[in-house]
Amino acid sequence: MTYQIANPTPIMIPEVTLPPISLRRRVTDHAMTGVAVLTVLLVLLPLVAIFTYLVYKGIGSINLAFLTQTPKPVGEAGGGMANAIVGSMVILAIASSLGVPLGIGAGIFLSEYGRNRYGDMVRFVSDVLNGVPSIVVGIVAYGLVVMRQKHFSALAGGVALAIMMIPTIARTTEQMLLLVPQSTREAAYGLGVSRWRTTLSITVRTATSGIITGVMLAFARVAGETAPLLFTAFGNQFWNWKTDQPTAALSLQIFTYAISPFDEWHRQAWAGALVLIVLIVSAVAAVRIAVRHGTLSGA
Repeated sequence: MTYQIANPTPIMIPEVTLPPISLRRRVTDHAMTGVAVLTVLLVLLPLVAIFTYLVYKGIGSINLAFLTQTPKPVGEAGGGMANAIVGSMVILAIASSLGVPLGIGAGIFLSEYGRNRYGDMVRFVSDVLNGVPSIVVGIVAYGLVVMRQKHFSALAGGVALAIMMIPTIARTTEQMLLLVPQSTREAAYGLGVSRWRTTLSITVRTATSGIITGVMLAFARVAGETAPLLFTAFGNQFWNWKTDQPTAALSLQIFTYAISPFDEWHRQAWAGALVLIVLIVSAVAAVRIAVRHGTLSGA
């Protein structure tokens, strides 16, 4: 048995004629678009100008000797900042190993368990630390570490930079976790997942990309700091692989060369500044690429 379906009656939809966009609205739209583009260019212009000038002043002094040798004595040409490059990496590694876990832990507490006076106290302290001059942080680290060790060290420099990293990471982590919808947490609770497991396995994992961005912002901020290292790492003209001894750093070496009266050291200071910027940009870019491809976010 077959059934025939009658042709449906076509529905006539009346045509709607939209009024033309007024000239004033079109002009306003183009003007606001132009303002937005202009603001982006104004933000990028200082970065491009600084990087271009560093390349102009420093690229001529970068060679194999600069990247593999230690500084030469005063009056001798050549030499490099290899020990300072390695020293900066060591100090930043110490700072990251101390500051990143504490900062992320503080951010998790503020977001998930900090709706009380203790959380308000941590937020206040973090905001105050964000505004404390770096040289004051260096003096504090000097009193906490250098005075106890009786000498300068890479560890003291790492502690100083870690103190500067913690508040930035903590507040950024808190804001990223607050962006995770509450319904996500409630769904986990409904499945019987404990609160701490929900926080670590679901909430933090969801906000991993934003948390890592905050970590890299803090890393980039402290990577070029000089004042705290003057009171802690102090600097060194030779190779040093011990964390309890004075250690060279790029920012310290640049500062020392920049205030010297020697033209050769001035040229190497520009080269060191260029290398420092390239290292910071490369580290941030590498982490962002890793996050985008899911290597660090667990996607």
